[in-house]
Amino acid sequence: MVERVHQIVSALTCNLSPVSRPQDPGLHLRLVRPKKLRSWVTWLGIIVELVLFQTSLHATKLVTYYFRGDTRLGAWTEDGVIDLNRAYREMLRERGVARAEDLALALVPPQMLAFLRGEEGSMNAAREAIEWTQARKSKLETASGKDLKLLKEAGIWFEHSEIRLGPPVPDPPHLLAVGFNYASHSTEINVEVPKHPNIFTKEGKVIGPGQSIEIPDVVTQPDYEGELAFVIGKKARSVTRESAYDYVAGYMVFNDLTSRDFQFRVSQYTLGKSPDTFSAMGPFLVLRDEIRNPHSLRLTTRVGDEVVQASNTSNMIFTVADLIAYISQVMTLDPGTVITTGTPSGVGFGRKPPRFLKSGDTVIVEIEGLGSLENRVEEKKR
Repeated sequence: MVERVHQIVSALTCNLSPVSRPQDPGLHLRLVRPKKLRSWVTWLGIIVELVLFQTSLHATKLVTYYFRGDTRLGAWTEDGVIDLNRAYREMLRERGVARAEDLALALVPPQMLAFLRGEEGSMNAAREAIEWTQARKSKLETASGKDLKLLKEAGIWFEHSEIRLGPPVPDPPHLLAVGFNYASHSTEINVEVPKHPNIFTKEGKVIGPGQSIEIPDVVTQPDYEGELAFVIGKKARSVTRESAYDYVAGYMVFNDLTSRDFQFRVSQYTLGKSPDTFSAMGPFLVLRDEIRNPHSLRLTTRVGDEVVQASNTSNMIFTVADLIAYISQVMTLDPGTVITTGTPSGVGFGRKPPRFLKSGDTVIVEIEGLGSLENRVEEKKR
């Protein structure tokens, strides 16, 4: 807290001077320095006000959202979505920073993958943009009662109902998956529990919450697999288990949909795992600081009202750290790489009789602290 107060005092003394930008068509919100700070009480009042308006530095859920044809990076909050690029740009403009738009594009680009490539610098800038927006939101609500009109007009703030969510990482450089990482799943599929991580790739179109799972005509055994996924946040090569979590950007819910008929025709899983829309992720990328232990989370999958999977990530054979250390021995994991960590028992293929997905089904995967991912099943349109 003392460090936070020092940061705010620095901001007050260095950054909150009036700025005139009459040509600027975007939002321009200003905090005007008082002509004279009369006493330490004045300082204390300003500091307390700003601290109360700040969000936690670590309460961050990133999303990819759609609005009027645009696909952009946002931060999900309890009552709305913040456009991070625009928020950071306006924060810099308010502070009188030259070339604010260029700096915002460099540090907080409006697409998720470009943002993740900025690694820790971009993460810190995004948190700062969230804090700035929340502070301005509180002030506008208190001062004008205009229901955030200025922030909305600038495209910084959106109600949940105004946007649609896409897959948090719509174009990952690699999408890797782990087979049989829960002993219970190995048993139900009748395969030997692996001694080493069973790594394979997924290709094809990825989808987000609310988007349809489309079953191709040739697929006769479509199956669900609720899983925890993590996203790499900085380039990883030859990483140790002890430092592995430093390379994680965050965690999200994943449905590793599978065509069992294609999967088990051959020894390689890629085609059976890769029909378009068979990689569903979301709704958020929850930054790693918000998840103290990724191996203590309840995982539930439902098809309609029926609970078909109920487990906990503590039952994984290989942990997130195991997987990063193992894979990075042989290949470079670039920022934005998605790794999904395997499914527990309860898949349709393992039931007696088997229970495969059909048009009209709704699949919901929920993981404690990461949200709920819901997708409807449809036949693929020609």
